[in-house]
Amino acid sequence: MNKIIYCPICKNTTRLDSSNQHRPFCSDRCRLIDLGKWVDEKYGIADASTVDDEQTHPEIH
Repeated sequence: MNKIIYCPICKNTTRLDSSNQHRPFCSDRCRLIDLGKWVDEKYGIADASTVDDEQTHPEIH
């Protein structure tokens, strides 16, 4: 597999195969920057579900 992708952090091209030990990043530096963003809560996963409080806590209403 010789797929070339862009690093999600610096946008440089990098290989997406076993020869790149930092994939999908181009370097350990970019990998650590991404990890730091997760730790600082700059990334998040949105919760698309909407739960009706009345269904989960009927005693409140």
